[in-house]
Amino acid sequence: MATQVINSDTIKLLRECNAGIKMGIESIDEVLPDVKSDELRSVLECAKRRHEELGNETRDILNDYGDSGKEPPAMASGMSWLKTTFKLTVDPSDSTVADLITDGCAMGVKSLRRYLNQYAAAEEKVKSIADRLISIEEEMQEDIKKFL
Repeated sequence: MATQVINSDTIKLLRECNAGIKMGIESIDEVLPDVKSDELRSVLECAKRRHEELGNETRDILNDYGDSGKEPPAMASGMSWLKTTFKLTVDPSDSTVADLITDGCAMGVKSLRRYLNQYAAAEEKVKSIADRLISIEEEMQEDIKKFL
């Protein structure tokens, strides 16, 4: 690949997308063992596949730019795990799973929109990845509403 100048907004937005994708996959993996409905399981597995595909794309671009990406913040992952474990211990229902995932999607969309504003100078192809991730999160929220 020819040497090119990559602006810092592009790398920063790509890292945030990559970390958000990892967090989404972790969250889905945490709740899948508790899902009872085949329909809800199918929605979550489809969303996980879409996250994984977009994650592969972000990793490839980061690698092209010589960057290793970013892990989700340990505190956020830990708090998410605690909240999930507690809520599913108290009420291990599909409604609880849908509630947890809906909250996670809302936080993800909010963060991604903030990062799009913060890193406005990012390349269009990376902004497009953020927009696609937002769409995945919003579609997942819509698809699981009936389980709340």
